[in-house]
Amino acid sequence: MVPFFSAEQIRQALPMRRAVEAMREAFIAFSEGRAHIPQRIQIPIPQREGITLIMPGYIPPRDLGLKVVSVFPHNPERGLPTISALVLMLDPETGAPTALLDGAFLTAWRTGAASGLATDLLARPDAETLALIGAGAQARTQLLAVCAVRAIRRVRVYSRTPERARALIEEMRGQEGVPEDIALAPTPEAAVAEADVICTATSSPTPVFDGRSLRPGTHINAIGSFTLQMRELDEETFRRASRVVVDSRAAAMVEAGEVVWAIQQGILQEEDLIELGEIAAGRRSGRQRSEEITLFKSVGLAVQDLVAARWVLEAGQ
Repeated sequence: MVPFFSAEQIRQALPMRRAVEAMREAFIAFSEGRAHIPQRIQIPIPQREGITLIMPGYIPPRDLGLKVVSVFPHNPERGLPTISALVLMLDPETGAPTALLDGAFLTAWRTGAASGLATDLLARPDAETLALIGAGAQARTQLLAVCAVRAIRRVRVYSRTPERARALIEEMRGQEGVPEDIALAPTPEAAVAEADVICTATSSPTPVFDGRSLRPGTHINAIGSFTLQMRELDEETFRRASRVVVDSRAAAMVEAGEVVWAIQQGILQEEDLIELGEIAAGRRSGRQRSEEITLFKSVGLAVQDLVAARWVLEAGQ
């Protein structure tokens, strides 16, 4: 029997602070060229405005596996989650299946942890106010991850569906470093204007806040978009960002809608992109001045799933 690891088992085996360190290992391995991560396969489901992604990977000598993830934005209308996924780990010696993991939870958890790592490497050390744009499962792990690496005292949440934001606030207040001062923002600009760290976790095809609202010294984690048709960030945000950091240059050029758009507009050059693993390994610098605006744009990589899954399996042994 192939063992299955549920969301709760993953969370117990890989607390968020450890998950951030797992992502440090994953991104360094990727940027050093030690991970074999093919471009993920995208299967559009236009009838449902959905997409299914197949993400395989291999990190010699220990990590071999793949993830199948579906994103169906209309699922909540049916009382179903937007994201469904499974991670399958394989024995690199034989190719035999060794474990199955709840891929939806692992995706949200490792995506949050990646933003936690980016925040740790790029945000000001004294950052204390967080803005969350979006109120789904991804927003929850973004919140936990940022609070794991910075002493956050205030959180402002904006969602186009206020009742979802209120539910997040009630659920997350006081959890694992989340402050009591977590409240609804009337507009995204109101949330952004007072933030030291911003996390965008939406499926929006258009920018979710006005970049003119950013104050100097802000760090942004943009994790929602993963196709060329999606774009959470506007032109002004890219104009003002002194450092644009990505999980993968190659993946960003084919999947990060806002990055490709900024390059097409001449606001950004491909050579300006810095990989998070390069900063984590000390080969490139992160924030250099307190007043800089820094930006981490993630589309997600299979290397994150592989390393996170291994850390879960090792903790369970």
